[in-house]
Amino acid sequence: MDTFESTTATDEDEQAIRKVVARAQESQSNPEALLALHTPEAVIVNLAGRRVLGREAFGEAMAAALASPLSDVLTTLEVVDVRLVTPDAAVVSCTKTVHDGRGDGDAQAVLPSQGALTYVMRKDDGSWRIALAQTTPTLAAPATGDE
Repeated sequence: MDTFESTTATDEDEQAIRKVVARAQESQSNPEALLALHTPEAVIVNLAGRRVLGREAFGEAMAAALASPLSDVLTTLEVVDVRLVTPDAAVVSCTKTVHDGRGDGDAQAVLPSQGALTYVMRKDDGSWRIALAQTTPTLAAPATGDE
C-alpha cells in the first residue's frame, strides 16, 4: 500500500499561496475579485454549513449575502500551515476570525466567532486558485484568568 506524504511548500509557492489567502480576505466584499481567486468548479462550505457548488453559484450566494445584513459580517484569516500534496495541489490550514458588525437586535442567528478554515488550492498555468474552502466552527478557548 502506498503511503501519503505531504511536503512543505517551496518559499515561492508558499508566498504565492499566502498572497491568494490575503487577497481572498481583502476581496470578501468584492464578488468579482473574490470569484477570480476560485476555480470554476470550486466547492465552498461556509461557517454556517451551507455548501455551494461551483463558482457561478458562489457568485449568486455572495450577491445575496452582500444584499443582506450579512454584508456587515467580515472575517480575518491567519494562515497556520501550507502543505503540498502534489506540486500543483496544496492544503492550506487557516484560522478564521469573524467580526460581526450587525446590530444586537438583528434577528439573524449568531455566528461563531472563530473557525478552522481549510483551503484546497490548485496551481494552473503558474497561478494558485482555491478549489475548495471548508470552514468548521470552533469554540473560543474560555478565559482562565491565569495569564
